[in-house]
Amino acid sequence: MSEAQRVVIVTGGGTGIGAATARLLSAAGHHVVVSGRRPEPLHRIAEETGALAHPADAANPTEIAGLVEAAVRTHGRLDGVVLNAGIGRGGAVGDMAVEDWEAVLRTNLTGPFLLLRAALPHLLATRGAVVAVASVSALRNGTGNAAYATSKAALLQLCRSLAVDYGRQGLRANTVCPSWVRTEMADRRMTRFADEAELPGGIDDAYAEATQLTPAGRPGAPHEVAEAISWLLSPAASYVNGAVLTVDGGVTALDPGVAAFDFSIAPRGPRP
Repeated sequence: MSEAQRVVIVTGGGTGIGAATARLLSAAGHHVVVSGRRPEPLHRIAEETGALAHPADAANPTEIAGLVEAAVRTHGRLDGVVLNAGIGRGGAVGDMAVEDWEAVLRTNLTGPFLLLRAALPHLLATRGAVVAVASVSALRNGTGNAAYATSKAALLQLCRSLAVDYGRQGLRANTVCPSWVRTEMADRRMTRFADEAELPGGIDDAYAEATQLTPAGRPGAPHEVAEAISWLLSPAASYVNGAVLTVDGGVTALDPGVAAFDFSIAPRGPRP
């Protein structure tokens, strides 16, 4: 990819990190195609940024092929893909429904595979770039997070496979791993946390508690992750391939074994 105008597909582009990425790339003069399952937020972003909205289910091969075809038909090429669509379902291995496990893997891992397979010829033609939005859950784990963490760790390796298999043909594929970022999906989890823990300040207290061990002392904002994605797509990152960039306020740099020196930590309830 050159410094000139580029064409980028952003999945999960209607809200959160995907929407912030669409705004940033559009403001820089690039053509953006936003995709997701819900048409309404996609069309809002399209009206705001001038992006092309193309609703598609990330796990539907026919719809994903149509997404790539629409991007190339409209703009004549494809230079980048941002794999941002994702869902979460809580549960440990022993108590997770098979249907929930399969839904998470289908959206978070099979969906990116289908899009990459459809987009690959066009990305190779432009010596393009892929950025996957994984999570610090790909690197660290927490309780009741089996499916989500597994899917994000596998997504990380899927991107590394692209780098290894197609790097000599000019394709770059990298992964960003955010921690807590104030998005629609994270807000839902924090609302449940606030209710379960009876936090008087609601969602704001929930974010404050969830990030009290984070060196930055706060959750991230979607635009902060979008900046990292934009850089990895750009020629400025031309020798960055197969990399994993944590955008987490420093939380993965912290050794939990020394956290008790600075914080009083106790379980909220019984642990098995």
